Order: sequence, then structure tokens, then C-alpha cells
Amino acid sequence: MKAKHILLTAIILTFGLSATAGAADGKKYRWRLAETWGPNFPIFGDASKNMAKMVKEMSDGRLTIRIDSANKHKSALGIFDFVKSGQYQMGHSASYYWKGKDFNTMFFTTVPFGMTAPEQYAWFYYGGGMELMKETYDKYGILSFPGGNTGVQMGGWFRKEINTVADLKGLKMRIPGFAGEVLAKLGASPTNIPSAELYTALERNTIDALEWVGPSLDLRMGFHKIAPYYYTGWQEPATELQFMVNQKAYDSLPADLQKILTIAMKTAAYDMYSQSTHENGVNLKALQTEYPDVKIRTFPQPVMNAIREANDELLAEFAAKDEETDKILKSIQRYQEQVRAWTKFADQAYLESFESNE
Repeated sequence: MKAKHILLTAIILTFGLSATAGAADGKKYRWRLAETWGPNFPIFGDASKNMAKMVKEMSDGRLTIRIDSANKHKSALGIFDFVKSGQYQMGHSASYYWKGKDFNTMFFTTVPFGMTAPEQYAWFYYGGGMELMKETYDKYGILSFPGGNTGVQMGGWFRKEINTVADLKGLKMRIPGFAGEVLAKLGASPTNIPSAELYTALERNTIDALEWVGPSLDLRMGFHKIAPYYYTGWQEPATELQFMVNQKAYDSLPADLQKILTIAMKTAAYDMYSQSTHENGVNLKALQTEYPDVKIRTFPQPVMNAIREANDELLAEFAAKDEETDKILKSIQRYQEQVRAWTKFADQAYLESFESNE
């Protein structure tokens, strides 16, 4: 608490405000946040709770945020509309769920073969990503902020082994975002299903495969009891969730509360990335030791080549149709090329040298 009050004081001094001036009228703000996740959903839901807790503490209760989970508002994939309409002042979800409304929102969650989480955070805050995200969401009266990263997600749980591109044809798979478009181009039948319905859909053969997150959350869902093949990922190298804020609601806040909210969202987002990394390590070990029958696989190179080719062709097609898409995609590609050189020079070289000495 002491550290957080020091942080609040620093914010006030930086922006030339005083605590007494900010609270002179004694006004308190009561907000609601709608999230895609169910109640007490680990990691994802923790990000929302941590953010709301920090806001309440740093504002000394002047701004409080009540969280409504999917069981409350009954529309797991309706968060965009909730925030746009002002029914909720805030939302916590993932931008690629709204690609049907605006294709360009997808880029602010992740794209296949895109940046890793550290690279993507660098792009957001130092490479122009935040500015591009603001341009995309401005037309809807929404502010969007990074809301927590899962890191590289696994490629999914499959009932049958994938050996060739032909094995993808007719495959009914739950997979959101642009990856679904890519697999559809190769003959699969992608669909998007809320998290609460995934196990039942797989168990009842409504789908043949699904992609969720990674060991951090997948083990809790029980997918390993039904689908024995667990593939490493390509489709979501840095899945960033989003805090969405209604622009009018944000503008109604005093300047110091706006900064408190912004800092709390940024802190909660990075904490979620740290938590995801921790839980992935813990649960991968559990998966390997407690469930030895699960077969962890990497897609064969010919399959990966076909997926990459389909991905590049589709992105080029969409970019050719829309100037905004082209602008965002070029920004991502330029920044990824630049920052990936450092990732290879540093992280990859370190890991390879470490492995060679084992």
C-alpha cells in the first residue's frame, strides 16, 4: 500500500495536480467492466481483478470498477458492443474476436508467425503500435490498451495426428483470429466457440480439434482426456488481450484518475504475462510427468510451409483491399524485421549455446 501511495503522489506531481484538488468535490466514480471469461477464470480473469484492485487503492476509492463475468452479462463475445454502446465503461477480451466487425482489430492481439511478446510490447510502446490501435478504435468511440499476454500459444489438441496437408481438409477446429482464415484456405472448417463450451464440443465430436492457450490453462480444461495429440504453435506467437474503455466515460474522469487507470492497466497486463510464463512452466512439467500418454508434436515442415504460404497470401490479399490494413501490416512487418534481428542475436544465440553445452 505504501508503495502504491508513493506512485500516486508521483503521478499527481508529474501532471501538476494535487490530491485535494482532484477530490475537492468529493465525487466518486463507479464503473463496470464486462469480461469474456467466466467467474474466477485463472490468469485472464486475474488481470481484470488486479487492475481494478490497483485502481481502487491508488485512487483511495474515488474510482472503483465492478467486474461482470460472462455468466453475469451472458455474452462472452459481446464485449466490443457493450463498451461501444456505453452499457459498460470497460471490457476485457481479445481484439481478434472482433475481426468480423473490423478486420484490423485483429492485429492488436496477434497474427500468425508474428512477433513474440517482448517484441510486440516494444512495438506497442515504442514502434507505433499504440497509435495505430488508437486510430483503429477511435471510429467506435473506444480506447484500447494492452491487457495481458499469454506468450506463444500451443497449436492445439487433435484427436488424430497431422502428418500431411491433406489431414487438414475437412478438419473441424475451434480456432479464432486470422489462423482460422489460414486453415480454411487449406480446407479445414474453423469455428469460434466460447471457452466454457470447448470441452463439451470436443467430447461430443462437434469439433475434431481445438486451440485454446497452452499448458498454463489447457490442463485445467481437461482436453488431454479426449485428444491425445498436442501440437506446438504457429498461429498465436504473442496473444495480447485488451482492456477496452468507452471514450466518453474516460473523458469524464479527472486527469489524475485517467493516469491511474492507464498505469493500472499497463501494470496488470505485464503481470499477466509474467503469470502466464510461470504457469506454463509449472503445467508443462505436470503434463509431461503425470500424463505421459499425451503426445507432444510439432507440425511436419511441409505442413508448416503450406500454412505459412497460405498466411502470406491471405495477408497480402487483405492488405491490397484496405489502406488501413496495409498500413498496420507494414508497420508490423518492418518492426518485426528490425527487432527480430536482435532477438536472434541475443535470445536465440543464448539458448542455442546453452543447449549445445548440456
